[in-house]
Amino acid sequence: MDYKSAGVDIEAGYKSVELMKEHVKGTMRPEVMTNLGGFSGAFSAAALKGMEHPVLLSGTDGVGTKLKLAFIMDKNDTVGIDCVAMCVNDVACAGGEPLFFLDYIACGKNYPEKIADIVKGVAEGCRQAECALIGGETAEMPGFYPVDEYDLAGFAVGVADEKDIISGKDLAAGDVLIGMASSGVHSNGFSLVRKVFPMTKEALDTYYDELGTTLGEALIAPTKIYVKALKSLKNAGVRVLACSHITGGGFYENVPRMLKEGTRAVIKKDSYEVPAIFRLLQKTGDIEDHMMYNTYNMGIGMVIAVRPEDKDAALAAIEAAGEKGFVIGCIEAGEKGVELV
Repeated sequence: MDYKSAGVDIEAGYKSVELMKEHVKGTMRPEVMTNLGGFSGAFSAAALKGMEHPVLLSGTDGVGTKLKLAFIMDKNDTVGIDCVAMCVNDVACAGGEPLFFLDYIACGKNYPEKIADIVKGVAEGCRQAECALIGGETAEMPGFYPVDEYDLAGFAVGVADEKDIISGKDLAAGDVLIGMASSGVHSNGFSLVRKVFPMTKEALDTYYDELGTTLGEALIAPTKIYVKALKSLKNAGVRVLACSHITGGGFYENVPRMLKEGTRAVIKKDSYEVPAIFRLLQKTGDIEDHMMYNTYNMGIGMVIAVRPEDKDAALAAIEAAGEKGFVIGCIEAGEKGVELV
């Protein structure tokens, strides 16, 4: 009896590390002090130099049941972007610069090429966020996960000067709300998606004219990473007063998190075009409007508040970063909360 006969292939683990090294290499920053494969990842505190009061920020998340689509479609090279996005977007919307990321992959059987594909996506997400992938863990857990399935999670660490932290404390009536376009469903609400659409290869391979692609490709589109857009706003001298990452819970849960007491957000649903995937999802599942906006991002992945005089500069900075921005509403005085009209 040995470990391999028990279901854990140590040699496959070694091969996975070798295959992923080429992807990880492209995420390195000057502050990284260790090579992949060590017991820990070392990152120099030099990134904190020059700040009056550096504050570390962190975020952790997983991809969730969106992974079920990856299994059915046998497409494993983009879910890593989702994993990074869910973490670094949280860091960025607090005003932080993501510095480094670590991932955790748990699987029923270690197929080195599949693991390398997953990490390829994680590395791509890190490149988009300009943070380093400095470590991770691949756990082969036979009998716990099916042999062809896995789970993927991670966490990011970032930094901000205390004076630059986005807290919402200076929000005032009349401030403008700007939404940044999402790439689709992102990584939330897939338990409902999987109830609405049959989770079969045939259904996911079905082409829809209104989507301009197959259902599977529309649903698995990776989550947008907004780090560069928020950096662009800062570099343009635009002060972001408050920021919300629209994840699980949609607008109704996430927008109030950016508000201070005595302020309310009013968002106009017709201020931008809701992507076709949400219309198809709503129609097919007979889902009421409130539930859609309480579950999904509905085409807006990040919401920021700026002073009215900064509106045009903010939109220009978002566009300069390669993203689309829309004026979607405003801040009013009143009981803390969000109203969609």
